[in-house]
Amino acid sequence: MYIAVVGPGDDATPAEQDLAEQVGYVLATSGAIVLTGGLAGVMAAAAAGCARGSGISVGLLPGDRRSAGSAELTVCLPTGLGELRNGLLVRGADGLIAIGGSWGTLSEIALARRAGVPVLGIGGWRLADRELVTETAMSAGDAVRRILELAAANREPGTGR
Repeated sequence: MYIAVVGPGDDATPAEQDLAEQVGYVLATSGAIVLTGGLAGVMAAAAAGCARGSGISVGLLPGDRRSAGSAELTVCLPTGLGELRNGLLVRGADGLIAIGGSWGTLSEIALARRAGVPVLGIGGWRLADRELVTETAMSAGDAVRRILELAAANREPGTGR
């Protein structure tokens, strides 16, 4: 299972980073591969948690240099696509956990919803007239349990996706 963890980069709060680290750890110990945008904040924290859980994390970087990726990543893939890499991130994911909110996070949520990728949110964006996330969670453990269930139910049998 490939699960994207998205959220603010440099503007992530300490609480969001702590939560992302927990989510990364629980995903890793659940056997999931963690996908991120590869930079700071929530992305780096999720990769650090994944590393602590002896898991695999993949960062899809917006620029063209691997050295820009967070040190905690297992694999850094420079795309050279800037924010457009958000579409690749979403399409590579079986499910997405959004922690907090930034403009990039909002674009990832929108792309995932459009693509039919289950989205679970912890804090972050709310719209009065439309539900942004498939479900919400209050803890890292609950978020990982539900996103793995939703992603498994959304997979096409025999396709690996």
